[in-house]
Amino acid sequence: MPRYCLVGQVRPDRLDEYRRRHAEVWPELLNALKDAGWRQYSLFLGTDGLLVGYVEADDLAAAQAAVEATEVNAAWQREMSDLFAGLDGQPPDQNWRLLDEVFNLDDQLAAARSGPDARPTEPGKDR
Repeated sequence: MPRYCLVGQVRPDRLDEYRRRHAEVWPELLNALKDAGWRQYSLFLGTDGLLVGYVEADDLAAAQAAVEATEVNAAWQREMSDLFAGLDGQPPDQNWRLLDEVFNLDDQLAAARSGPDARPTEPGKDR
């Protein structure tokens, strides 16, 4: 399952409001996300406003497009836009920065277990 990490920026003076709104996300939006193929979607918020999202989806672009096409998402983005920094006129869900995954523990463990000589050695020691 492809995994994605998204980064955004909430205005530091609006963190409490951002947290409050996400404690009660509209059920119609939750269903729209699920129906569009978003899985394991989580948001993490730093004290400086750094917003990190994690999501699994077969095709993130298609999942984003499906949600963006809903009326409930358009309404949610309008409600949320005043909480974000640096949107340059875009809705928050179109201003995410996508990060590349460079490490995953489960993937590395699975790779290390596959193959007869796949067991890692101690650093500095030859096999």
